[in-house]
Amino acid sequence: MGLKLRQLPPRLAAGAYILNSGLSKRGLDDDAYAGMQEMAARAVPQLAQMSARDFGKLLMRGEVALGAALLLPVVPSWLVGMGLTGFSAALLRMYRNSPGMTIDGIRPTPEGTAVAKDVFLLGIGMGLVLDHITTRNKKKGLLGRKK
Repeated sequence: MGLKLRQLPPRLAAGAYILNSGLSKRGLDDDAYAGMQEMAARAVPQLAQMSARDFGKLLMRGEVALGAALLLPVVPSWLVGMGLTGFSAALLRMYRNSPGMTIDGIRPTPEGTAVAKDVFLLGIGMGLVLDHITTRNKKKGLLGRKK
């Protein structure tokens, strides 16, 4: 199943955003990586066991790989949707677990607004996966319509 035209806008938007984020992390110093690592460890505590430099390289490469995969039409949308869903879910967990980011555990404070945008990435990822599932099920006749 190839890339559907309806999948192109969310893939381009999310892919360009994440690729740029990853590329902007190239050459940062260890203090910058350590700050990102501290926040990330709130979502995935095992990340605290890495060196700040190794964490920074992992994050940068992961964002570049995910962003590029979203932009490349040969990578199946369900696959990049799964990657984007997992990545954004981890970002939202970090957001919820970081002091001062939310008012009530959900709504962002002014400091948390920049991180709260990750809910859009989660929606895009889930949409790509659900599009694949519903299209596949429709072809099989599982959603009430047979082709």
